[in-house]
Amino acid sequence: MMVTKQIIVTLTNGLHSKTAQSFVRKALAFQSDIKVVRHNKMVDGKSLLGLLSLGIATGNVVTVKAEGLDEKEAVSILTSFLKNEIDVE
Repeated sequence: MMVTKQIIVTLTNGLHSKTAQSFVRKALAFQSDIKVVRHNKMVDGKSLLGLLSLGIATGNVVTVKAEGLDEKEAVSILTSFLKNEIDVE
């Protein structure tokens, strides 16, 4: 089973290097396999270079997918992060 959620990114400056690093740190905390999709390009959600290669900006539509033991929690936390609902450390 895979959990998938499509959202509109509302991070103030999109996913630039600092926020991408925070996203990867959060993703690495989960056991699940995490993917981020934009414009039919799918990357590993635990790969900083992969995420940056998507060029995610505010207002972009992205899909977060997770498969594994903590997939629901992973998708919930990571999409909340991209929607600017939880703090960037």
